[in-house]
Amino acid sequence: YLGLLAVLIFVVVVIHTVLGKPTAVRGIEPGRRIPPFALPLATGTVNGEADVATHANEGSAGRTPACAERGTGILNVCELYERGPVVLALFVEAGSCPAVLGEMQALTGEFPDVGFAAVAIKGERGPLRKLMAERGLTSVQVGFDGDGVLAGLYKLLSCPQVTFVLPGGVVQGPVLLSTPSSQALSARVQALVAAARAHGWSAPRG
Repeated sequence: YLGLLAVLIFVVVVIHTVLGKPTAVRGIEPGRRIPPFALPLATGTVNGEADVATHANEGSAGRTPACAERGTGILNVCELYERGPVVLALFVEAGSCPAVLGEMQALTGEFPDVGFAAVAIKGERGPLRKLMAERGLTSVQVGFDGDGVLAGLYKLLSCPQVTFVLPGGVVQGPVLLSTPSSQALSARVQALVAAARAHGWSAPRG
């Protein structure tokens, strides 16, 4: 019981206290560009804090612009939306929140040209890797934000929070603030792809 209570307290604190005020706007509004970030992949060997800098030498945000931080073991959202549409989920490890990862994994084959990615807010890397192995996550990139920096940048007040991003980094529609059904998530991804094509994007051939 004490362990369960600790988990519940953690979720409440992270979502409602650390991440923002309950009355604040949730998520990045449609039509706005998402904040750039680069952070370690949960399963990689890269360590360090999230880089959220938009220019060089921004102090605690990062010394290098986040979009320039690339390489093996790094989840870079700029790199993802340069290739095509992106479905980005922010979550905490506790409770039913990670269920969205399985729903995203199930759609990767249906939408091979969409970048499916997720970021674990706080928690610990070891349990996160175990969770990924248990859920068989092979096609969804999962980053680790140990300090929870993205929670404030992305106005995270619900778990999970799923953002649909057009090529170029602009938010396509309202964020989802709970784990959707498979059908609902598929419909949103279809709408994202259609909007991307309407804006001139085309999936790479081959």
